[in-house]
Amino acid sequence: MIDRAGLAEFLRRRREALQPEDVGLPRGQRRRTSGLRREEVAALSHMSTDYYSRLERERGPQPSQQMIASIAQGLHLSRHERDHLFRLAGHEPPSHGSGSDHVSPGMLRIFDRLTDTPAEIVTELGETLRQTPLGVALVGDLTRYTGPSRSIGYRWFTDPAARELHPPEDHEFYSRMYASGLRGVLTLRGPDSKAAQLAELLTAKSEEFRKVWQEHEVGIRPRAIKRYQHPAVGHMELNCQIMLDPEQAHTLLVYTAVPGSESYEKLRLLDVVGAPSSA
Repeated sequence: MIDRAGLAEFLRRRREALQPEDVGLPRGQRRRTSGLRREEVAALSHMSTDYYSRLERERGPQPSQQMIASIAQGLHLSRHERDHLFRLAGHEPPSHGSGSDHVSPGMLRIFDRLTDTPAEIVTELGETLRQTPLGVALVGDLTRYTGPSRSIGYRWFTDPAARELHPPEDHEFYSRMYASGLRGVLTLRGPDSKAAQLAELLTAKSEEFRKVWQEHEVGIRPRAIKRYQHPAVGHMELNCQIMLDPEQAHTLLVYTAVPGSESYEKLRLLDVVGAPSSA
């Protein structure tokens, strides 16, 4: 059962404890509120201000699990705080472990500061959870996918558009790398895991996957330099820096170019060019 008073109080306290700079927002000169405004939390949680405000006023219908998860992420809650929020809203918390989409506050704080570079947060199966605006400009909005297509490895073998941003001579390596990565996760998580389900789906759908999978390769790591063929700015070579959150099995990927290089200048153009339409 929902604890409306407890839910409202917890939301208010967590909102008031956050500062704009904690979540990547500008403070502004006329701010009177000590913490975040309701409309800022609503925007961070991808919901209307009216809906969020009603929760803080102990009104409205019981929020769904999806809405509570969005609020927990918008307020940058820890996993324990998220679980508490779910219980206050009358829901069982999501199970812990590798399948969680809840990004840790520490990783979010780093991500929120990456305003001038392409970056994304992905799961161990290559499901994109967050992207910076320049990340979207580089590869398109990857958070829009649902079901198995959330995984870049699944899209690589089932959707030709997934390959268009990389030179053809790199495709074989990516096929081996994605199959290798999936096998590693399957071995780690077991035969009842989401990785096992993806492998079964790909075996049925892709002849290329079946051939690569039969090689039983493991441990193939991404190359230090990723090459892109962007439809608007052309060829780019980017370094990919990786930060791992082992508890959540999430990875922060940050893409940079050597200052002064042609790729560096093209990366700067992406703010104007926007996302590739085919991604």
